[in-house]
Amino acid sequence: MTMSRREFLSASAALTLLPALRWPAGAAALPREADVVVIGAGCAGIAAARRIVAAGRKVIVLEAGRQIGGRCLTDNASFEVPFDRGARWLHNPDSNPLIKLGRGVGLDVAPAPPGQKLRIGRRNARPSETEDLLASLVRANRAIDDAARKADLSCAAALPKDLGDWAATIEFLLGPYATGKDLKDLSALDQFRAQDRNAMVACRQGLGSMIGKLGEGLPVALSTPATRITWSGREVGVETPAGRIAARAAIITVSSNVLASGALKFSPELPKRQLDAAAKLTLGSYDHVALLLAGNSLGLPKDEIMIEQSSDARTAFLVANMAGSSLCTVDVAGGFGRDLSAQGEAAMIDFAKEWLGKLFGSDAVADVKQAAATRWNEMPHVQGAMSAAVPGGQFARRVLAEPMGPLYLAGEATHETLWGTVDGAWESGERAADAALKRLAGLKSDEPAQPAPRKPKKPRREPGVSGANAGDLSWPGRR
Repeated sequence: MTMSRREFLSASAALTLLPALRWPAGAAALPREADVVVIGAGCAGIAAARRIVAAGRKVIVLEAGRQIGGRCLTDNASFEVPFDRGARWLHNPDSNPLIKLGRGVGLDVAPAPPGQKLRIGRRNARPSETEDLLASLVRANRAIDDAARKADLSCAAALPKDLGDWAATIEFLLGPYATGKDLKDLSALDQFRAQDRNAMVACRQGLGSMIGKLGEGLPVALSTPATRITWSGREVGVETPAGRIAARAAIITVSSNVLASGALKFSPELPKRQLDAAAKLTLGSYDHVALLLAGNSLGLPKDEIMIEQSSDARTAFLVANMAGSSLCTVDVAGGFGRDLSAQGEAAMIDFAKEWLGKLFGSDAVADVKQAAATRWNEMPHVQGAMSAAVPGGQFARRVLAEPMGPLYLAGEATHETLWGTVDGAWESGERAADAALKRLAGLKSDEPAQPAPRKPKKPRREPGVSGANAGDLSWPGRR
């Protein structure tokens, strides 16, 4: 039986290098002053920069990576169709501005197929079995919501104990699949306050391609990490390998893991309140294992989505025959996915083939033409997938979004209801830009800030990072 996506969610290397004004590291053309410096050319950073440019202010976007997009990263070279290595979905088409913006730049943005299937061993689930899973998911969601109204405990502690054969499946769907974390590591209140993600919308050219198109023409310096930010009540100085930039405000879109790690240096240090908040909003683990099969060896329709009735955490999420091709992705997440990723790409590919062989027979994966796996936890400028609050940590999202003089944090982790989504990252970037523009309008002088005084040279330059907020990672949420 096919369950509707709304029912399901309610119950629960040439990458895309895109035209922009780029300053290679060390180039003399990097500006020495701006009204606003945006750190990170992911979804939040591009949204903020567009807003600032539209207001007639001078902005420069610093990106440590080689391409625009952050966690929206489209690989156009490895397979016959675009492969989104990070975020894959947009949500809430009635209110999401990215859908209109994507279509406005000529991209094919359309709802994903309306249903997804449940597999039990080598067969599809019977209608009664699917209905039983849905009913159990409803009970699990209600239990988490009821518990969150009383205290911000873990989702695992709130879960009903009588879910029977569906327990492991529900734990996967509400935890690793939805957030990249196991239920024991998830705040029930964060889940309760999350806005419904009531539809999935895909971009055929890839979400990374979309963010890149929306960033065209912006002043983006690629391969130019921010290494240190000096700030006072009035101005900001941003150090990079290509030189120092003086500004009157900075919008920082690095991931919560990067912020908490201390890889990006601040002088003076960020307030402990913000650093503690980032530590409560750590990123989950979510990766795609892509397999190019020989024809339609799984016997599934185009863009089919499938889960299994699992008995433990060693499970995955399948998207088959992407865009009518033979490319399939097996998604691994949570604690199991993190451990598997740590073993390397070969181990991830072996698991994907083993898992598909268990569900469809060994012949289905006997001839894998090509394979690849993402490993977001190992990417130094990101360090994970999407944020999810630890038990007792839901309040940290609001704290992280609080302005600190001329500094503004943005990214999916700062959004109280659309965290973990590209939609939320975009909106957070626009909010931060509006706050920075309001600050600029209130300053007495309209002259650009003068370069901040240089510190004595250090024996060695601190390692640099730049933001990568793309959905920020927009894998589907619980609801």
